[in-house]
Amino acid sequence: MKLYVGNLPHQATESDLENWFSQAGITVDSVTVMRDRFSGEARGFGFAEIGNGEMAARAISDCNGKDLMGRALAVNEARPLNAGGGGRGRGGDRRERPR
Repeated sequence: MKLYVGNLPHQATESDLENWFSQAGITVDSVTVMRDRFSGEARGFGFAEIGNGEMAARAISDCNGKDLMGRALAVNEARPLNAGGGGRGRGGDRRERPR
């Protein structure tokens, strides 16, 4: 299961987040901190992959709201990207629709 982790401190690294989960007794398969493609600065959120469904549910219940570097993190199930895209007026489905 893929989990969204929000409100990350901008100085947090993948290893910081992996250790944070480990201290809570959660084993993650992978961790990704999202970064700005130009500056490389962390964007304040990331994702954790946990193969075991029970452990993923426990990560959500036990880790949501817990502190990392002075910030209470939000941990919940990641939502799939919107199929039509279109965030901030870009992309999306521009085909004519019947009226």
